Amino acid sequence: MPRDPIEHIVVLMFENHSFDQLLGCFKEVYSDLEGIDPSKPRSNQGPSGQEFFQQTTNATAVRLDPRHETDHVLRQIADGNSGFVADLAASHADATPADFQSIMDYYAKGSLHALHTLAEHFTICDHWFSSVPGPTWANRFFIHSGTSLGRVEMGSLENWQLCFNYNQETIYDRLDAKNVSWGIYCGDIPQSILLMSQWPNLSRYHHLSQFYEHATRDEADFPQYCFIEPRYYPPGQNDDHPPHSVVLPQELLASVYNSLRSNTDLWNSTLLVVLYDEHGGFYDHVVPPDAIPPDDRRGEGFAFDTLGVRVPALLVSPWVERRVEHTQFDHTSLLRYLIDKWDLQRLTLRVDAASSFDSVIRKTGDPRTDTPMAITMPRVEQRLRTSAAALRSSVESENEHQIGLVAFMEHFEEMRTTHYPQGAQAFSMSAPSVSSAEVAKNRFRELVDREKALNGE
Repeated sequence: MPRDPIEHIVVLMFENHSFDQLLGCFKEVYSDLEGIDPSKPRSNQGPSGQEFFQQTTNATAVRLDPRHETDHVLRQIADGNSGFVADLAASHADATPADFQSIMDYYAKGSLHALHTLAEHFTICDHWFSSVPGPTWANRFFIHSGTSLGRVEMGSLENWQLCFNYNQETIYDRLDAKNVSWGIYCGDIPQSILLMSQWPNLSRYHHLSQFYEHATRDEADFPQYCFIEPRYYPPGQNDDHPPHSVVLPQELLASVYNSLRSNTDLWNSTLLVVLYDEHGGFYDHVVPPDAIPPDDRRGEGFAFDTLGVRVPALLVSPWVERRVEHTQFDHTSLLRYLIDKWDLQRLTLRVDAASSFDSVIRKTGDPRTDTPMAITMPRVEQRLRTSAAALRSSVESENEHQIGLVAFMEHFEEMRTTHYPQGAQAFSMSAPSVSSAEVAKNRFRELVDREKALNGE
């Protein structure tokens, strides 16, 4: 049997953009890519009957954050994905024709420097769908565990209970059972900490800056599985969540790639998976296919019998070719790959039914040597690196994901002590109740530091 050259998998998951918007332009390179033909752009109808067609944009930020909760996404994908503009009009009373156009726009080849450089040199997956036609949390739960326990709503300061009781088994439990090393690198508050089985594992969480340090080490000392969560909050948020700037995420992607590429032994044994959790309300022309429900949970009225909107996805490694992969994937395809690779115990019915991308990885010969040694980012004016939300008040600029994570941190200590009383001493803190994102971020960092100190790290 051919040797599997991949010893390390690194997953970098951004926020809220569709495949058409970020990678649809690559149809000019690959005629068989399911992308955008500029001579035949698709359209959506606006509230006054005007048609808004796909066209290129050079905007580094959009004014509005399109809605992407399940009710909204189901309206967007109705009638052959014809409801995107109509949903924006219905959900944002102040939306203008320019806003309608912005969710139909796409980036010309080369305008997203890091993403497009990697797309030029590695494998584009043009049928990778988000797992749920819904928001960030549900889709991120699927990539960690293959289910969101029948839930699609996100927590808030008023409904903080929705942040808790995610007690499903996860891929990290499966990795631990087989002694496969793993780590999560985060810019601030990681969404994955909402999973209850992660609560005793805070020492496995590292600040994003430590990823670059760890990537310089001997290949054998680098975790076998890494998941990267960007910086979700200002200053310098690089998660790509609208209306944040698209420039900073490109800089993050380049930094991650450059760190891996500069360590030859690590690079020659690594697969970098670049993903977006969901489409964020931006147009894509491919209708999401039917899906196998992960389990029998239907707590919030959605049957989990269809995938979400198509999202950008790249497989980056010296063991993959420069091409397009047309197989249907969703976020649970990553779990299927990991389970098959390391002979892990199964998770959910959705994962069982998912296609693995193992066949994309070449198992014979030598690693490619024609891949970029580094991605050099172009100099960009500071004003273009700034989120559109920075021009508004901080309250207006908070999205549901940010608010939900603050709500979670406000109650995390009391909930963790209830479920893990053995950790009460280590996690008891004298800080006042969380009242801002900055306090929440500091609190999470302190919890991680205390856990690592207890473990002698």
